[in-house]
Amino acid sequence: MWAMIVKEFRQLRRDRRTLAMMIVLPVILLIVFGYAASFDVSKIPTVAAGPQAAALVHSLGKPFDLVAAAPDEGRAWAETQLRNNTGGADVAVITGSGPTQVLIDGSQLFSARTALGALAAVQEKALAEHASGSPVQRPQVSVLYNPELKTSYIMIPGLCGVILVFIGTIITSLGVVRERQTGTLEQLAVMPLRPRDVFLGKIAPYFAVACLDLAIVLAIGVAVFGVPFRGSYAVFGLGALLFLFVTLGLGVLISSVSENQGQAIQLSVMVMLPQVLLSGLIFPLTSIAVGVRWISYILPLTYFNEISRGVMLRAEPIGPLWQPFVFLALLGLIVFTLASLRFRSFLAPAASRRGKGAVPAGPQPAGAEAVPGTDASPAVPEAGASPAVPEAGASPAVPEAGASPAVPEAGAGPAVPAATSAAGQAGAGGGAGPAGPGETAGPPGPAGQAGPGHAGSS
Repeated sequence: MWAMIVKEFRQLRRDRRTLAMMIVLPVILLIVFGYAASFDVSKIPTVAAGPQAAALVHSLGKPFDLVAAAPDEGRAWAETQLRNNTGGADVAVITGSGPTQVLIDGSQLFSARTALGALAAVQEKALAEHASGSPVQRPQVSVLYNPELKTSYIMIPGLCGVILVFIGTIITSLGVVRERQTGTLEQLAVMPLRPRDVFLGKIAPYFAVACLDLAIVLAIGVAVFGVPFRGSYAVFGLGALLFLFVTLGLGVLISSVSENQGQAIQLSVMVMLPQVLLSGLIFPLTSIAVGVRWISYILPLTYFNEISRGVMLRAEPIGPLWQPFVFLALLGLIVFTLASLRFRSFLAPAASRRGKGAVPAGPQPAGAEAVPGTDASPAVPEAGASPAVPEAGASPAVPEAGASPAVPEAGAGPAVPAATSAAGQAGAGGGAGPAGPGETAGPPGPAGQAGPGHAGSS
């Protein structure tokens, strides 16, 4: 047992990638997610429309933070700011001739709940201060895009991105690594295809399956959970297409640096887990510490969440969404370029082994047999030709009786002994006759020489 323990420790020490995942990765995840795992919203971007609206926002105090003010505008302008998420606005305060109105973006679930709680606290404080005086005018609060603040309205658009990440990253990486494990990489290398053709051919099936899964998830979310789809299908499809290209490129990139499917799964999980926890799907981006928040802006799922929620819930057009579209396109270009270059080098070792020591193509000249001691290549039979095999029962070629062996000319070969036995002379002259009585014939010797037995007279 002790020998097995020592053997496992030595094997684990050699596998540095697994050792790093066991020791370093948990520490990194604890630090990162310890700062990111927070549902508390400390700042709510707010816009003000109408006269005295900006002063009213300042009087509300924290967590409301004024980001834009338009004294000459009204409710239509405020709704446009919330729909387009201008400056990240989650709350709009409107003042004018009528009562004060407060609009809250329900697609930002945690900010909406925090805003409702903060407004309720302000009203209670105002009522306590004016308990014996004039009644306090309460603002009209309206929650847009998700009036009931349902969690499913927020999670279903984000889960579409999670499914695309799962298929594009994990499943694609496993499919490509399987080529190396099963040995079919050599077959891909010798095929008359360019690495780009092999690359696109490998990801095409996963692209089709991911699109099908996306359609199924959207249909179930709308039909079963009642999630609205208020925006343009074309805008949503374009965002999903860009996001899917990024995830497929990540899958191929992971597979090109993985030796087996186990390593591919490990790396895929390391890529997928931050996207789920740091993209704003579960925790709001504003609640993530600044030192960790920068990671969120290099994750493609962050931008797809903005597109999916904006299109499905707020009917946001493509114009205000230009930033997430541009970032997704940029990430896709970078990842696809790296994946293509890496996949080309992924096939290069097989191509170099194929070219080393290969026989030139085309028919070989007659008599091009290998010569011992030289580097000449042996003659290769044509494709489909079977090697010559003697038929069953056929005897080897034997020189006819009386045929004299070929003797090299004088000076052309080694010296031949002049004296031969009587039996050898008989063999040279006309061949050996049947064995006499009591005599046995030995095995046939070389041409021109008699066997060890005595040949009978003919």
